[in-house]
Amino acid sequence: MSKAFSLVCALALAATGVAAEDDNVSVEIVTDVGTMTVELVPSKAPNTVRNFLERVDESFYDGLIFHRVMFTFVIQAGGYDVDMNYREAPKTVVNESANGLSNTRGTIAMARSSDPDSAGAQFYINMQDNTSLDAAPNRPGYTVFGAVTEGMEVAEQIELVETGTVAGMQNVPKEPIVIETIRRVEQTED
Repeated sequence: MSKAFSLVCALALAATGVAAEDDNVSVEIVTDVGTMTVELVPSKAPNTVRNFLERVDESFYDGLIFHRVMFTFVIQAGGYDVDMNYREAPKTVVNESANGLSNTRGTIAMARSSDPDSAGAQFYINMQDNTSLDAAPNRPGYTVFGAVTEGMEVAEQIELVETGTVAGMQNVPKEPIVIETIRRVEQTED
């Protein structure tokens, strides 16, 4: 899946005359159950990627949990700590869901409320193809801004944990899955 996503992104970027390697940024999501590498595509969702990287650079995600885990749907994080205290994002970002990227298995997208422009810090990883979350004519979707390129097995492990209702929220892992850090992956020169 990740190679196919990278190829699709590379082809889409090539059509616009932009080199994927030059624009894309990778981050490592280090959890207490393993590490995932995610490639972000700023050429397709510039405001979303910029906002996400601002949160990464200020260590906003450190200590937060995957607070919504739904088998064969999504694993979501970026809003709550282990005590279910809410960490509010400092700002929101304009919806960029009509960017040609689809909510397919392994992609990362921004969670939001019913307000299309309400995405702040919460994100999810699609655990199956969720094209019903894509933009449609006269209906904004959920902005995809990258894909897991390594460690999808960690996402699958998270997807399988036992969940329940915690602090009034459903689908919360009974044993917290903690994000230790999210950091940019340093690019190496070939």
